[in-house]
Amino acid sequence: MSDSTTNTSDVLALDSLLTSEELALREKVRDYTTQRIRPNIARWYEDAVFPQEIAPELGELGVLGMHLEGYGCPGRTAVEYGLAAMELEAGDSGIRTFVSVQGSLAMTAIYKWGSEEQKEQWLPRMAAGELIGCFALTEPTAGSDPSSMATFARATSDGWVLNGAKRWIGLASIADVMVVWAQTEDNAAGIRGFLVPAGTPGVTATPIEPKLSMRASIQCDIKFDDVRLGPEAILPGAIGLRGPFSCLNEARYGIAWGAMGAARDSYEAALEYAGSRLQFGRPLAGYQLTQEKLVNMLLEIQKGTMLALHLGRLKDAGHLQPQQISVGKLNNVREAIKIAREARTILGGNGVTLDYSPLRHANNLESVRTYEGTDEVHTLILGQHITGVAAFRG
Repeated sequence: MSDSTTNTSDVLALDSLLTSEELALREKVRDYTTQRIRPNIARWYEDAVFPQEIAPELGELGVLGMHLEGYGCPGRTAVEYGLAAMELEAGDSGIRTFVSVQGSLAMTAIYKWGSEEQKEQWLPRMAAGELIGCFALTEPTAGSDPSSMATFARATSDGWVLNGAKRWIGLASIADVMVVWAQTEDNAAGIRGFLVPAGTPGVTATPIEPKLSMRASIQCDIKFDDVRLGPEAILPGAIGLRGPFSCLNEARYGIAWGAMGAARDSYEAALEYAGSRLQFGRPLAGYQLTQEKLVNMLLEIQKGTMLALHLGRLKDAGHLQPQQISVGKLNNVREAIKIAREARTILGGNGVTLDYSPLRHANNLESVRTYEGTDEVHTLILGQHITGVAAFRG
């Protein structure tokens, strides 16, 4: 256990709720972020470059598919994964997003719904960061409503023919394997998942540029033009929307933690600046208005972190429910954006430069707020839970 009394920002002593193993894992990922991400992130963000060379480093760090067991995966707890997500997003949302797309989405889809042959073929090298995966669900006209997707897989005598388009697909242009979700003619099964290896004829992935958010990351448009797949391409266990939704819940859980990392980093940047920046002969931290801003930030970070930890304990106990994940995703991302923006105000004009992190975090969090379920979608999930009435349509 840890004594948090020396950390004035951990006013609730939340570190005391973590085990020694959890604290050690957090420090390991925090050290990596400090040494590898922080010195380079401003340049990666400015140049709109995803540093693909860190993939095997993250594999060695043990954060790719870290909640999965076997097949070369680390087999860590949900809380440990959450702590890793928090530390990585304190560096940048784009780096945490890579880990999420790789592990929570692509690897989880193969792990939960793939055949034994598919698992053996892809998971060990994905866990090591040697191969990269993507998760192709969202379409140009079907973001929040995946049930209306138009991408279609037609069964043939020797496999499948895939046609359609996807949009905002992370890592697609560098992926070695795409997990693609498509409608089928099977009314009972409906939507199915397929594994599409890189280089398959008829697949075109185009990075979306320019972007104002998630610049140290890759999101793509994908087109599928008469893509022919063998019978081995289908994920045998994924039938209907349960397949992709089970993966989305894994990603949404990680976001609840990650957003608090971006918030904490924004707060710490503002706190440090306020202590050293002199205005009217005294530090900014000595003014009541500045202290109020810092206190309000700290309150939401502590509450959001406590919420994420509670969700993690529920998940590890096998009791976490989708509506509880929605609470974490909706609340923590919403509050993190407020914190990042407020932190920028303490930095004044200097806060609009890449010398400081808050505005970069705020820009990134606009994407985090949108993907894996918008505020509106999670509000409706919770609304249905508390009223018993689905209000998604009409």
